[in-house]
Amino acid sequence: MKILVAVKRVIDYAVKIRVKPDKTGVEMNNVKMSMNPFCEIALEEALRIKEAGKASEVVVVSMGGPQCVETLRTGLAMGADSAIHVSTDTPLYPLAVAKLLCAVASREQPQILLLGKQAIDDDANQTGQMVAGLLQWPQATFASKVALGDKSDVTVEREVDGGLETLRLQLPAVITTDLRLNEPRYATLPNIMKAKKKKISSITPEELKVDIQPDFMILEVVEPAKRKGGVMVSSVDELVDKLKNEAHVI
Repeated sequence: MKILVAVKRVIDYAVKIRVKPDKTGVEMNNVKMSMNPFCEIALEEALRIKEAGKASEVVVVSMGGPQCVETLRTGLAMGADSAIHVSTDTPLYPLAVAKLLCAVASREQPQILLLGKQAIDDDANQTGQMVAGLLQWPQATFASKVALGDKSDVTVEREVDGGLETLRLQLPAVITTDLRLNEPRYATLPNIMKAKKKKISSITPEELKVDIQPDFMILEVVEPAKRKGGVMVSSVDELVDKLKNEAHVI
């Protein structure tokens, strides 16, 4: 069984985001980058499935400029067997990523496609659902537990508003991971050295025959309005008055 894991290079979660002066986006120069935390969880789950003897190969794939190779090397150091870099300098949005993943999955023929439920840079939470639709594969999102049955099905426990929902999917399937699924491992120094010898294949959207031109454009990026300080009120009547006439919430 082959598992394909999509990983994304994002600004590190501990970095304070700054909007560019011209408001065309966020500042990314000289900023620490890392693998999206939800993608780390997806990769960790794939590695655990392999270590349990239920998968034979874990392949990581990332899309973007040459810097994405660093993220792929991290995935290889964690334990992935090989990596695929879809090389492009064109900004990628969820639908374009889903189309590219669909093309890569069609070439690689994995039984499971694992993704983080969302990326922390845009919080779109769209790619997994879109690629499942394009591939016409069953999907389970927000997975908090994954258990493989025989070679043809997987059981996924997922969090919903009312509690927990258990799904059984026929393979091949798309699964997106939630925070509670596992705790990713650290890449050890010996594995980091081994990762340098592992194969990273490079391919372009043109070779995959995928049109990645966006159908919308970002006009402006602005910081959220600063929160005003709280005030003390002396009575319930004054509180109700402020909620009604100042906050306009009642």
